[in-house]
Amino acid sequence: MEFKHKPVLLQECIENLKINPDGIYVDGTLGGAGHSIEIAKRLSQKGLLIGIDRDEEALKAAKDRLKGYENVKYVHGNHDEIKEILEELKIEKANGILLDLGVSSYQLDERNRGFSYMAEESELDMRMDRSQSLTAKDIVNTYSEEKLIKIIFEYGEEKFARNISKKICESRKNKIISTTGELVKIIENAVPGYAKKEGHPAKRTFQAIRIEVNNEIEPLYNTVKNSIDVLKPKGRLCIITFHSLEDRAVKNAYQVAKGKCICPKDLPYCICGKKSQGEIITRKPIIPTEEEQKNNSRAKSAKLRVFEKN
Repeated sequence: MEFKHKPVLLQECIENLKINPDGIYVDGTLGGAGHSIEIAKRLSQKGLLIGIDRDEEALKAAKDRLKGYENVKYVHGNHDEIKEILEELKIEKANGILLDLGVSSYQLDERNRGFSYMAEESELDMRMDRSQSLTAKDIVNTYSEEKLIKIIFEYGEEKFARNISKKICESRKNKIISTTGELVKIIENAVPGYAKKEGHPAKRTFQAIRIEVNNEIEPLYNTVKNSIDVLKPKGRLCIITFHSLEDRAVKNAYQVAKGKCICPKDLPYCICGKKSQGEIITRKPIIPTEEEQKNNSRAKSAKLRVFEKN
């Protein structure tokens, strides 16, 4: 299958990166290079684009799409390793960094990846990096009921998390849950009929399991911190999120980087000594236009937040 990925908030990202043709830019979620190709077009021969992705199939597709550009370096890794990656490349600072979080259209559509609740016979996998060992199948079949409740409620914001987890644990006593179709049927039986009118009943649970498989939320604070650390003065960090947990984590990390005091409120004066690393450019997140949301369903929940280093 062709690695298709319609870039979300493309023009807004390009405008906010304020690209210097001779600069160094990092796309920490390279995917199908939808954003990166527009960055590459704006770079001179002195400029450099570094594309990072944990999905080797994405890297392969991006290399093919960017084959006309020689000033691109490709790295199989995760955006939370950005400091180490730049150190290995002997690059001290970057002019701009872009992160487009979440799952790509290709990963959702590729049946054997197990991301989609629409593909009945797909193996429960959901790994963005297929070299890692933990899969969705492992989580569904080995996590305790309490742990399943926690991740489905917190990561999926699913109000029926308790009943879904109970049904999963009951089902796996008789047979290992191996496919997306099997898991969907269990979830459908656990969710009351009236709730099914609000959208597919498995959507939130699948999101929660995917986040847990790929450890998407926990490293986000360090990702933001490390990204700001490796920016040049006036360098910009652009992050696109797709659900409230991601957006909250990015927003909070930006506030800390801006120098927000983290002392207990009952202290008479500040003792944390937080210093500002820069400014939050987007007081409110940038969201896609109505036209983009209409033409790209994935864009509906997207939010772009931008930080500029001092």
